[in-house]
Amino acid sequence: MCTNFTPTQRAQWVKDKLGVDLPGGYPQESYPGFASPIVVKSHQTGRIACGLARFGLIPAWAKDDKISRHTYNARSETAAEKPSYRTAWRQRQFGLVLVDDFYEPSYASGKAVRWKIALASGDPFGIACLWDRWTDPASGELVVSFSMLTVNADAHPVMAQFHRPGDEKRTPVIVAPELHDAWLSADGPRAKELMSWQHMPELVACPAPRR
Repeated sequence: MCTNFTPTQRAQWVKDKLGVDLPGGYPQESYPGFASPIVVKSHQTGRIACGLARFGLIPAWAKDDKISRHTYNARSETAAEKPSYRTAWRQRQFGLVLVDDFYEPSYASGKAVRWKIALASGDPFGIACLWDRWTDPASGELVVSFSMLTVNADAHPVMAQFHRPGDEKRTPVIVAPELHDAWLSADGPRAKELMSWQHMPELVACPAPRR
């Protein structure tokens, strides 16, 4: 499960690849509950936009935001059916989380060691997500939030080395630049086709510097 990543600050890459301006006002590292930049597309107008959303999806029916502690990653295999995600899936609320890298634990040494995963090219990238809108009943605030979509990575050449021994290996779905619009415009069947690590760009991993 991905709980920590570096939202990109590389505004020119975002403009060149997606044609939108990157907003400001988000932290250098993101964890569940933090604001991060995502890109979405209107299926009515075709307009692409980039804004900040909270990491950890809060479905519209939630009474409070506590559910977001458990909804920052969504399994691609079940997202269309799970109560927290099925409305966003049905409404084709597919987005891209814009990141430079993300972090996973390696247990090769016998204890958890934080590793950084990035593209071999060094470029930023978009991670497939589902997003939703929720109105806080206490304050009336409209909150946009998201969950990263993940797939099995037992056979992935890089991602298979992470997480606890014996646990299923998972990876966030990284969407290659040439598939950005296909993902943002997808219907359900096409989205399921795209959620495969075989479509992902080449990854590299290394131990992360100590904080």
